[in-house]
Amino acid sequence: MPDALPPGSTIGIMGGGQLGRMLAVAASRLGLKTHIYSDEADPPAFDVAAARTVGSYSDAAAIEAFARRVGVVTCEFENVPAEALQAALRAVPVYPPPFSFAVAQDRLTEKTFMRELGIAVAPFAAVATAADLKAALGQVKLPAILKTRRFGYDGKGQALVRSEAEARDALAQLEGAPAVLEGLVAFTRELSVLVVRGLDGALQYYDTVENVHAHGILATSRVPAHISAGVTAEARAIAGKIAEALQHVGVLAVELFHCEGGTPALLVNEIAPRVHNSGHWTLDACLVSQFESHVRAICGWPLGQTSRHSDAVMTNLIGGDVERWRELAAEEGVAVHLYGKAEARPGRKMGHTNRLTPKL
Repeated sequence: MPDALPPGSTIGIMGGGQLGRMLAVAASRLGLKTHIYSDEADPPAFDVAAARTVGSYSDAAAIEAFARRVGVVTCEFENVPAEALQAALRAVPVYPPPFSFAVAQDRLTEKTFMRELGIAVAPFAAVATAADLKAALGQVKLPAILKTRRFGYDGKGQALVRSEAEARDALAQLEGAPAVLEGLVAFTRELSVLVVRGLDGALQYYDTVENVHAHGILATSRVPAHISAGVTAEARAIAGKIAEALQHVGVLAVELFHCEGGTPALLVNEIAPRVHNSGHWTLDACLVSQFESHVRAICGWPLGQTSRHSDAVMTNLIGGDVERWRELAAEEGVAVHLYGKAEARPGRKMGHTNRLTPKL
């Protein structure tokens, strides 16, 4: 295990969005600096970083030069090109390792990886052509969801299909992008588990979260989730098994469907090799947030305490919701986190609130 990066060291973060911003703030609490690399001219993370570089993720020379100025590189989004990760890796360690990103970036790879680990997922089949779609419809019952294999998030790149005609239309709209047909899961609730894995292989878990989505975007995350101790243990076991198989370092988010009374009771929906929206409640309800945990892990520090001291409900502020900032700031028991984005657009995450109540 390498020596820990001491205070005063610089962490390189690829991506300048709100997750990068919150990582930079967490790093500053530990006396660490951050250098943000982004393909945008003025992203939110630039406001709180010690150094900034604007460049393309396809510019290997620029990324390698950026990496040579830091002690470790991490990412705030999972779709960083493999070439960019390899360019950074030529200069310094990259955590999480590129393999975690390779698995999470491709839905077919991800689901195949889970199946090989013996972890349950929804029925699925690869679709690239009309012939593939016909074969997939023989394996996956309708209704189903046709999703692009890469780059979909917050409900983008996917379509609900209830008939063969709808499936053909949805495939045509993907314009040749490789896809996956997934069977719909009759779940009771959506859950997520955040597991932290250190450089030494140590594992820590945050409490399992119950999530509610609206229009394909996470609306609220509640902790504690309304599940039994047995389901909690099983969810953690699944997350830990994935983190170990990936040899992951940092925070890993595992999204699950809970099918109460079903066999199996838990199915993995997807993973994210980074800090996650469903973990934002940890900023105010835990001694060590998911962002600080990620920083500690990639820098070789002790992982810290992940237990919560309060119950919490995280609510995303989407688009015009942010205009309520004055009202929300006056509400007792509410912590307001705004991301510094200049323009509020429909479907854009502008901030979030954490409502805390005493731990039951």
